[in-house]
Amino acid sequence: MYVTTDVDTDIEVTGRSSLDEFWVTFRRDRLALIGFVVLVGLALLALAGKAFTEWWVLFDPAVVRLSDRLLPPLTEASSVLSADKRPAFGIYFLGTDDLGRDVFARMLQGSFVSLSIGFVAVGIAMSIGVALGGISGYYGESKFLGLSVDNLIMRFTDVMLCFPTFFLILTVVALLPPSIYNIMIVIGLTGWMTTARFVRAEFLSLKEQDFVLAAKAMGLPERRIIFFHMLPNAMAPVLVTATVSVATAILTESALSFLGFGVQPPDATWGNILSDGKNFIFDAPWLFFIPGSAILVVVLAFNLVGEGMRESLNPKLRRR
Repeated sequence: MYVTTDVDTDIEVTGRSSLDEFWVTFRRDRLALIGFVVLVGLALLALAGKAFTEWWVLFDPAVVRLSDRLLPPLTEASSVLSADKRPAFGIYFLGTDDLGRDVFARMLQGSFVSLSIGFVAVGIAMSIGVALGGISGYYGESKFLGLSVDNLIMRFTDVMLCFPTFFLILTVVALLPPSIYNIMIVIGLTGWMTTARFVRAEFLSLKEQDFVLAAKAMGLPERRIIFFHMLPNAMAPVLVTATVSVATAILTESALSFLGFGVQPPDATWGNILSDGKNFIFDAPWLFFIPGSAILVVVLAFNLVGEGMRESLNPKLRRR
């Protein structure tokens, strides 16, 4: 329904909530919608991988079958293997590696590990970035050690941005015992800077808005103003950054595992599966192309979803 104003401007009255408006705009972007479907499928696949490789062991990614080494995809398992050493359904859906391990089972396990590292690392990075960015934007004029809080936090952020992030992560991981938790923490502690700058910029803008000035005039406590009035309005760029950062974290973990500094065997990730296959590019190309294609598709899907969210959450960028 449209109503006409005095300046002959048509205003569409929809009655939709902000979430409905976001979803209507988001699903118009077909690439973002395809990326979202891919990520939902990946999440289900990761849960299936956790269930079928650890809880109810249908696919065992650690079983070595030397008689079935370097078999191509969709190959039946050797008949000489005992029932407990044969893969599920007796078929290697994605072939085997140089030790005869089922690549499909290892990809299933790796999907859960890689996604877990991505989401946990980004959760740590977002928490630090939101906290530092919010403090810098809201309390920036306060003094600490003779300098403004904003100046201290932003200069520290600039120093962190000056370091080559991957080499910093590589150095720290090389000094720590190999552990999936160390990788999550290190990636999270080195990925908060962009979020901090986004949140700071949003807080500086929101601090001058009428609804914040009105809340201050009403005598509301600062904690309530920050968490209930300013932070929800500053989360749009944070969500977009988080989506893209998950892809970056998965790429970082894959690179670390490829170099041998990431998740250690017998645990499988897409990075160490790719590393195991680098010596058999011509003899067994599926060992290289399958995990490489998985990383490519997932990172592309996260970036497409992030771009779609950026356009849907920003009214100026919404497609008509």
